[in-house]
Amino acid sequence: MVFYIDFAALRRGGLMQLFDSAKSPEDPEYLGFVQKTSFNYKQDLDAVLGEYGPSGWFVLAKGRFDWPSLRSYAISQQGACQEKLCRMTGSAPDRRISFLPIQSRLMALAVSTDDAAALRLAQPGPGIDPQLPDAPVWAVLPPAVLRAAQGLPDGTRPFARAVGQAELITLSFAPEGNRFSLRLTLNCRSDQDAYDAASQLTKVTEILSRMMVEDHAQPKVGDLARVLVSGRFWNTGNRTYGVWPIERAFVENLLK
Repeated sequence: MVFYIDFAALRRGGLMQLFDSAKSPEDPEYLGFVQKTSFNYKQDLDAVLGEYGPSGWFVLAKGRFDWPSLRSYAISQQGACQEKLCRMTGSAPDRRISFLPIQSRLMALAVSTDDAAALRLAQPGPGIDPQLPDAPVWAVLPPAVLRAAQGLPDGTRPFARAVGQAELITLSFAPEGNRFSLRLTLNCRSDQDAYDAASQLTKVTEILSRMMVEDHAQPKVGDLARVLVSGRFWNTGNRTYGVWPIERAFVENLLK
């Protein structure tokens, strides 16, 4: 899974204030980290581009970093720093954290079994740059993640199965006026597969809406069901598109 979060854009759009309003307790270990390094993601982190896979987490983080304090913190946690690279043990022995500055405001960070994994991010890889979604938050998912459909919220599994045959799944989240929208793009093997995916997603939405009517269930603002029944889907060529309008109340409930 590849993901991107533009924290600076979320701050401008007021979403980071929703994190504060949720008033979830901060992790004591994280609070200690903030105190020792003067780094707080709510104000100092501008953007994150990352990848998660079998070999661990790999992240490029843009923000304001006090590098001497970060190096001192790593050493205080029984870690070590050699030249630019720092490494330390994470919450488990097989979770090795490594990081280094690529630029003064750009960090390469890895959590892997390899305690020098961050060095893989120091140089650009081969190939052309992919086309990226125009949204402050997005994720590109391998279909196998959703085909398993494990650990998903109730009501979402039929949607996951409907998109599981795509070659690539992209989800993006962005403010739209006084609310937000979640957008879906499926890269399919053929035009027919894209048509079938759009039809199946539409059918699943209609079935869910009909079940709620039969049960006399009126979804409230902020409920997941209200989001799911509001989806619209269509296809163009070998791609399927979808959009779900999301009220701010749903995001607030999710954070709480």
